[in-house]
Amino acid sequence: MCGITGFIDKRAVGRQRRLEIASQMAASLIHRGPDDGGVWAEESASVAFGFRRLAILDLSPAGHQPMHSPCRRYTIVFNGEVYNHAELRKQLETSGHRFRGSSDTEVILAAISEWGVQGAVSRFVGMFAIALWDGRERQLYLVRDRLGIKPLYYGWNGSVFLFASELKAFHAHPDFRAEVSRPCVSLLARFGYIPEPYAIYEGVHKLSPGYILQLSAKEDNFGVQQLHFYWSAKEIARNNESQARQERTEEDVALELESLLMDAVSTRMIADVPLGAFLSGGIDSSLVVSLMQAASTRPVKTFTVGFEEDEFNEANYAREVAAHLGTDHTELYVTPREAQAVVPKLPEMFDEPFSDSSQIPTYLVSELARRSVTVCLSGDGGDELFGGYPRYVLGDQAWSRFGRLPSTMKKGMSGALRLLGPDQWDWLYQHVEPVIAKRNRISFMGRKVHKLAKMLAAGQPELFYCLLVAQWQDPSEIVPNVSELETAFDQFQGGNSTASFRERIMLLDLITYLPGDILTKVDRASMSVGLEARVPLLDHRVVEFALRLPESFKIQRRQGKFILRRILDRHVPRNLVERPKMGFGVPIGKWLRGPLREWAETLLSERELRQDGFLNAKPIRALWAAHLTGRFDWSDRLWTVLSFQAWNSKWKHGFRSPRPDVESALASQA
Repeated sequence: MCGITGFIDKRAVGRQRRLEIASQMAASLIHRGPDDGGVWAEESASVAFGFRRLAILDLSPAGHQPMHSPCRRYTIVFNGEVYNHAELRKQLETSGHRFRGSSDTEVILAAISEWGVQGAVSRFVGMFAIALWDGRERQLYLVRDRLGIKPLYYGWNGSVFLFASELKAFHAHPDFRAEVSRPCVSLLARFGYIPEPYAIYEGVHKLSPGYILQLSAKEDNFGVQQLHFYWSAKEIARNNESQARQERTEEDVALELESLLMDAVSTRMIADVPLGAFLSGGIDSSLVVSLMQAASTRPVKTFTVGFEEDEFNEANYAREVAAHLGTDHTELYVTPREAQAVVPKLPEMFDEPFSDSSQIPTYLVSELARRSVTVCLSGDGGDELFGGYPRYVLGDQAWSRFGRLPSTMKKGMSGALRLLGPDQWDWLYQHVEPVIAKRNRISFMGRKVHKLAKMLAAGQPELFYCLLVAQWQDPSEIVPNVSELETAFDQFQGGNSTASFRERIMLLDLITYLPGDILTKVDRASMSVGLEARVPLLDHRVVEFALRLPESFKIQRRQGKFILRRILDRHVPRNLVERPKMGFGVPIGKWLRGPLREWAETLLSERELRQDGFLNAKPIRALWAAHLTGRFDWSDRLWTVLSFQAWNSKWKHGFRSPRPDVESALASQA
């Protein structure tokens, strides 16, 4: 796991100056790679690479980057792991390739030399962000793994083309001029994150998962870009839906999937440094740890953080699973003060505004694990692949009831529901709630009625779902005078019409929410402390298998992860993991009324909200006042605004300057 960066400048910039700039950029990523670093600049072209290394495989100098192919045609900087590199090495050795070390980076270069860029990456099993310079053809290639586990930003800024694992490296380039994209602020308001291919700055993009970007540096077509995908979950789902699905028994599916998962877990346990796993005690992490323990001859190191608030604490469940499996378990109970101390670190940790508050416990458990290990396996991906989110069932029920009604009827119902405001609906509901059975009572009735009113106007399942999960259903309410950018929710057609509502939105989450939110959160939080997080459930072979499965293997009797539960039953008693889904959160709503109130009040003041002209202060202030009464919990929406405000304040004053000692060390190695 590492940090990569680099640039191409249309201007004639001397090699020494390019090395200096690359050193500055790489130094800004030292948290991603504290063990080693390097820079390189070609003599005759205005290209430079920078690299920071977290040594996982081949800890010797033979794993140093930037790395050149033996023929010197290719130069690479690479972030991630290719787990099948030993198998590929054997194939390449039979074709005459020789290796001086044991790193997967050497194998990547040899594979590209043998099969070309697309032919090579199509053979890789792993997570990766790659920058490759082809000196003979004067081409730069940027490649991102199939699911978007590892990040890669790119974009033009004047005459300079920049790329990096994180935007910090862009700020370290002396010519970079950061201009906030107002349409992306609107996307943040809707989703709580900025989805691919967009980024918070004008002219900057995220390379989408499964894509290759090719940029020419030839004189006759300098700067010409080609962008194409080598893997697409949507295409795989569409192809599977067009074919008759084979009838299979639950036992056959469970056996095949367990074999795939065991291979995915085992290959991710290969490391030359200490290794462990995050354990929440839920289905996904318990399954990963179970398979790890089955493949290990000694107790696996597992890590959990606990909280004083019972509704947010999973430590007890994790402890019971760890005791059953016999892991070497470490848990840390975090006080509210310790958790709140993370908040000021978030803007610099995430580079872009990002408002999933589970970023806080994710950072805390990463910090805990890093005290003992350098690599941790995680259970992320199970919800999107196997139907784990309760919203899949609830959304399907809502769509079944309302989605197929005639448009005129839905429009009339929508208008009628909006005749009363949310507070008025809450007032009415308070008078009838006492006669409703407790199990059927609904919290925040007014908010949900108005959300339903807007959802009724959606004509497609994807747009219906978009409104269901939105932070702000109408971002123009707080980000005025902006046309929203088109996203996958607008473009997505869910494959064949035979796909069910639940299959369509699970696939949509796999393409949008998973890389944009979940994997972004895990990458930034873990890499901020120099910890590599590996996600075996997102091995692309497991993903392809899941996409081929009928829905009945994922969701049965309104409960998700059916087939994963079947597999886990062989390792852990059902009563240890069977409980309502908690998520991985913290009591942000409560904190905003208490210890974080002064911080929030400053960022949500009329003056701060109006200062840069991005936000409309009136509705935000009204929401803040309502939240402070304690009658409503608007923490999700407010956290989105606060995340932007805190980030905006931070970037205006500059991110952390690269360490001079790291810069000079990198430059001296060039």
